[in-house]
Amino acid sequence: MAVVLLFCFGMADAQKNRKARKRPARTAKTQDKRVYLVHADVLHFDQYRNPDATILNGKVHFTHAGARLYCDSAYFYEASNSFEAFGHVKMYQGDTLSLVSDYAYYDGNEQIARARYNVILKNRKTTLYTDSLDFDRLYDNAYFFEGGKMVDGNTTLTSDWGEYNTKSKMSVFNYDVKMQSPKFYLTTDTLYYDNANSMAHIVGPSHITSGESTIYSEQGYYDTKNEQARLMERSVLNNQGKMMVGDSVWYDSKQGISKAFRDVVFVDSVNKNKLTGNYGEYYEHTGFALCTDSAVAIDFSQGDSLFMHADTFKVVTFNIETDSVYRKVYAFHHVRAFRKDVQAVCDSLVYNSLDSCMTMFKDPIVWNINQQLLGDEIQVFLKDSVINRAHVINNAFSIQQLKSDSTLYNQVSSKEMFAYFNEGKIREAQAKDNVLIGYYFEEGDSVAIIYNYQETTELRMFLENQKLKSVWTPKTTGTMYPLNQIPADKKHLKGFAWYDYVRPKDRFDIFEWRPKKKEEIKGIK
Repeated sequence: MAVVLLFCFGMADAQKNRKARKRPARTAKTQDKRVYLVHADVLHFDQYRNPDATILNGKVHFTHAGARLYCDSAYFYEASNSFEAFGHVKMYQGDTLSLVSDYAYYDGNEQIARARYNVILKNRKTTLYTDSLDFDRLYDNAYFFEGGKMVDGNTTLTSDWGEYNTKSKMSVFNYDVKMQSPKFYLTTDTLYYDNANSMAHIVGPSHITSGESTIYSEQGYYDTKNEQARLMERSVLNNQGKMMVGDSVWYDSKQGISKAFRDVVFVDSVNKNKLTGNYGEYYEHTGFALCTDSAVAIDFSQGDSLFMHADTFKVVTFNIETDSVYRKVYAFHHVRAFRKDVQAVCDSLVYNSLDSCMTMFKDPIVWNINQQLLGDEIQVFLKDSVINRAHVINNAFSIQQLKSDSTLYNQVSSKEMFAYFNEGKIREAQAKDNVLIGYYFEEGDSVAIIYNYQETTELRMFLENQKLKSVWTPKTTGTMYPLNQIPADKKHLKGFAWYDYVRPKDRFDIFEWRPKKKEEIKGIK
């Protein structure tokens, strides 16, 4: 026989409510905090086992403050306004929230449900699975503390301890946190998650794997719906041997785009080079990279690293999905480079990995120890990252400062020049078309004694161990002068200029752009 108990207000409460309806502006609304038993198949008492409880069995149904609670059996503690529920426990709040478990204790005064064993909390599209959960209805907070799993669309989160607010849809996960979706995997110790916006907030050491990219961060946000990350505090992004670090990093996994800001470091461990600056971009799908604002390119493929500064560096990749992939590196405006054995300046530079050619444009100058090389355009060809040959195009001018007297210079000018190297050491040099030569003969302790001025159509010099071995020229015209009889227009060839004041002194000097003197600037396009 079904027993239905209905608890009603007394007459005094009814009169008070009628007065409240007449004068709503003066009387505060009274909230009913009592738990109501709506239905049970069987009701009985056991004075020996549980004298404080009403024992209910079969289709038990409670209501309290807008919530509906169902179970197979229950102990109802009317005095404390609470109950224990057993078997197929279900609680519904509105049309969007449900809580099921094998057991629950509900405190009506505190409005807290303590659910245990096979607990499932559902709130719209979010589902939380755990074995121990406390749900605070006053503050809409659910707490789990013996391990839990939350499923939000395609995103799954697990942790040892967590908190979920069903109203704000904000979550907190602690200890051994794992977050997974079809396209990324995150591990951390502390994570805040906004279910409404599918936004994860990282607040501790965290690792994210997305496709072939991995991210390390200790502070940041990850948008699981749009697969975008905003990371701070020197976060690290790795992709197939390429690493990007910055004070803050923005990453779009769908588009394969990453951007880094302030103190940026981009390292390509495969090609043994890196870019640094205050702003950088990298596009995974196209292989495009950009670095600017105090940008420096460093090549460490050889024993000594080459440091190069420019206003902007760009890397463009061609045929990226094929076996014939190659890259072009662009450095433009105020290019300065330093390595112990070679230094260079120019306005812009292009390196093409297809033929391993580096081309310098607009007033390029290259120095090697006491030698200076000029031209309208200079091409340097590399083999296994070591210089193989060089080509100076138009207005080529080679100058060597004598060690015995820094005011004297050996000079060669021509329309173009070629240089050939063996294991990084020059073995042959050529000058072609309108060749002018100004050369000092030395004897004894390298003391200059004679100056030789010559004009010819071609010059070939052969070297061994970086010392001149032999010289070949076709028919030449010229004169040899004693040092005190050299004509003023012959001592320095036309276009001579020694740009030692422009030359980078060390790796830190590449940032200071020192232009040529106005009287020494040539009108080169």
